[in-house]
Amino acid sequence: MTSPFPGEESAPTPQELREQVEHTREELGQTVEALAGKADVKARTQKQAAAVKEQAVEKAAQVTGQIRDKAEQARHLLKDKAPAPVLDKAAHTAAQVRGTASRAGQLAVGTTPDPVRQGTGQLAVTAGAKSTPLLATGAALFVFLLVRRSRRRR
Repeated sequence: MTSPFPGEESAPTPQELREQVEHTREELGQTVEALAGKADVKARTQKQAAAVKEQAVEKAAQVTGQIRDKAEQARHLLKDKAPAPVLDKAAHTAAQVRGTASRAGQLAVGTTPDPVRQGTGQLAVTAGAKSTPLLATGAALFVFLLVRRSRRRR
């Protein structure tokens, strides 16, 4: 500590020294924690990946809802206007698409590294549970486009 008079200085008391040391330790601890947080690239990457994954899930849910709505509209339109042979062909094509997708999935599982496979496992389960309606909708949309194209050529 300093004295109010120049030239007269008093030494800090042991209690003041302890308080200074404790304050310095607290500041140092906070600084070390901040630096450790910045240096932990893995944790930051995981947080960022989780955020991106959450955004992707939300966007996928939004797009899926939009696709369902459009597919339902197309299905009703096709059901009313498409001839039976075209509907049969669409059903056959949908079955072929499901088979091809299944084979592609098996090939992908065989060649994908374990960490990637584990990370996408949940997404695959969710998509697999909804694949039949989506494939049927895609096939219906395909048939609708075929019918529309054939009518334009006439």
